[in-house]
Amino acid sequence: MKRQAILDAASRSFFDRGFAATAIEQVAADAHVSKVTIYNQFGDKRGLFAAAVERECARMGEHFSIAPMPGLGLRERLEAIGTAMTAFMSRPEMIQFDRRIAAETEGDPAIGNAFLEAGPRQMLRAFTLLLQSLHDAGEIVVADPELAAEQFVAMCKGLGDLERRFGCPNDPGRNAQRIAGAVDTFCRAFAPRGDLAGHHDQRAGAADDSSG
Repeated sequence: MKRQAILDAASRSFFDRGFAATAIEQVAADAHVSKVTIYNQFGDKRGLFAAAVERECARMGEHFSIAPMPGLGLRERLEAIGTAMTAFMSRPEMIQFDRRIAAETEGDPAIGNAFLEAGPRQMLRAFTLLLQSLHDAGEIVVADPELAAEQFVAMCKGLGDLERRFGCPNDPGRNAQRIAGAVDTFCRAFAPRGDLAGHHDQRAGAADDSSG
């Protein structure tokens, strides 16, 4: 209970005021605990900040997870992941959180590393494991699942996350186009050749039917 209260108070202070302006004394007062309690549980302000970042990333991660999704084809799974990931990154609180971490990292690179490890890298590892499992099952052929995961994420994001960070409004239509392009490019690169050829045949057949 005390730990929860401490992290609540710390998160408010860190993300409203910044790391440098946050004082352990004020966090202790807001959480109704002693400074000694905070030091005993978190070690120092850096440890407290890392714990706060980890908790915020976990909370945000509740809105975006990478599940196996049995029964869905490769394209459907990639579309679901791309859509969920883009919706997650487009959340206003995620944009604000990202800006705060970036600002604090300028003065202390360790802050940025704590955020990357608690959030984006965990998600990348989960996506990498999924791609590895798809490779092992013969659904894709990929030599470097981690690199493929990074490339898919980058294609889904495009300039969207950068635009949102600098105040541009979210554009769901453009997001959907980016995701569709990312899925198509990924499948062309990593789907087994027979599956890809079959997909092209289906597309061609559909086009012939519509023209006939």
